[in-house]
Amino acid sequence: MVFGRGRDQQIPGKPGPDHRAIEAKVDEEMHGLVTQLTNEITFHMRECGLSRAELAARMGVSPGRISQILGGGENLTLRTLAALATALDARFDFELSSLKTPDEYTSRRTAEPAPAANHHSFPRAQHQQGASRRH
Repeated sequence: MVFGRGRDQQIPGKPGPDHRAIEAKVDEEMHGLVTQLTNEITFHMRECGLSRAELAARMGVSPGRISQILGGGENLTLRTLAALATALDARFDFELSSLKTPDEYTSRRTAEPAPAANHHSFPRAQHQQGASRRH
């Protein structure tokens, strides 16, 4: 039993329920980002008729390394993303959008919920339509 701690205080070194919930959300977002990135890379490779071996040669890495990257099981660095973009003669476009409506920040009254889909959850066709409008 721990004395002198309120109900909301955590034991140092032991994650509380809020921390676990945050970590679960971070893991979920990470999975979505990795899925989006690997889908975009794979799509671009198909569009260019580029094999994994050819991409590996352009990046100066082994085909096995490309399989690791496209397998989605690791945290890609910005340097790896830059190397991929360079090898694909392309660039990544990122968009950060709020999950909350502006009313939720400025008012206590109930605001309409924000749309559930954010940039990285758009289907490929919608993503391409948005890209073609920007160019």
